Amino acid sequence: MLTDPAVRAKDKPPGYYLDGHGLYLQVSASGSRSWIFRYTLNKKTREMGMGSLDDFSLAEARERTRRYRQILADGHDPIEYRREEKAKLQASQLEANRRGITFSDCAKEYHETNKDDWKNAKHAAQWINTLSTYAFPKFGDLPVGEVTREHMRAALLPIWKEKAETASRVLQRIRTVINHGAAMGYCDGLDSEAWDQLKKSLPKNSKQRVVEHHASCPYSEVGTLLLAVSRSTSGDVVKLAFAFIVLTAARSGEVRNAVWEEIDLDARCWTIPKERMKAGREHTVPLSDAAVRVLQAVAKLRQSDTQPSGLIFKNLQGHALSDMTFTQLLRRMGYDFTMHGFRASFRTWGADIAHYEHEMLEVALSHVVGDATVRAYHRSDMVEKRRKLMDEWAAYLAQTAEEGESKSEEKA
Repeated sequence: MLTDPAVRAKDKPPGYYLDGHGLYLQVSASGSRSWIFRYTLNKKTREMGMGSLDDFSLAEARERTRRYRQILADGHDPIEYRREEKAKLQASQLEANRRGITFSDCAKEYHETNKDDWKNAKHAAQWINTLSTYAFPKFGDLPVGEVTREHMRAALLPIWKEKAETASRVLQRIRTVINHGAAMGYCDGLDSEAWDQLKKSLPKNSKQRVVEHHASCPYSEVGTLLLAVSRSTSGDVVKLAFAFIVLTAARSGEVRNAVWEEIDLDARCWTIPKERMKAGREHTVPLSDAAVRVLQAVAKLRQSDTQPSGLIFKNLQGHALSDMTFTQLLRRMGYDFTMHGFRASFRTWGADIAHYEHEMLEVALSHVVGDATVRAYHRSDMVEKRRKLMDEWAAYLAQTAEEGESKSEEKA
């Protein structure tokens, strides 16, 4: 084995000097010294650079080599392993840089990209100037993904009544920036309910006409719309998430942030923890066969033999889908509906066609019904009853989709 004095001796001729366990000191013709790890894998000998003597002492080189010998013992090629680790680190750094984009930078990027689409230069200037005046001083330097409803409320509250029209425009533009950030992968975005909650947290203002309805699709057309979505050019994960939202009558955010650990395929149930529920109560959703098939299709997309875990529906960056993803999908297809509106479609169908009682439908939508005693009864007794409800909803969607397809073929 080498020693520190021997390693640093200046009279060593060019060549390789073995320390042991595959570690060599390499002395070049120019006199530079570096560490080499020589190993054999699959009857092939390879040499792996371990850094310069100027950067790593003998003890440090031995420790680094020991780590790679462990990797080799596990059947991995140390060179390939290091290359993969470096690629992962670079990808992680790129992702961190993307997630670090500030709100003001995101707004300026959107403005620069779309300024030519505004009707005139004055309007384009006003768009960014209002944000520069009212939003940037409050949270412009924050990463766009860290901007909360509280930040936005603090920016809007001083002008909510005094400058009602301006405040309404600022809110709209803040939402546009955050949706742009979600589309670009800078943040996860906010769903429609979060924006509704923001508006409700602001004082009522008769001067403002900020009305946003959850446009719902007529229940008789939902099946046909689902079929059209399945045939659209959107990504498979987006289409499957869309179908799961409709089949379960759940809120968009509940589905977009759902994880595999909440799913029990044997019991055909999805249990959403109270932390993710609007009412702050755990909610169990019985899964129809159609909903189970959606989950099985998502799992198949993973092309992995391991048990799926973490987010069920995630984008290419591995994050939860944005609510804007579905809105954009509907708009591209020419629909003016909202994802939240499909809950209303389910509710209306349940009363008009399936003739379920009010309480049953309210519990299915995870609404708070009755006093504590009544709610306890609903939790314990209605899961299996609601299973029949969800099965009938899925069957109705399939039936109306088939009927719509047949009518289209007849017209053709």
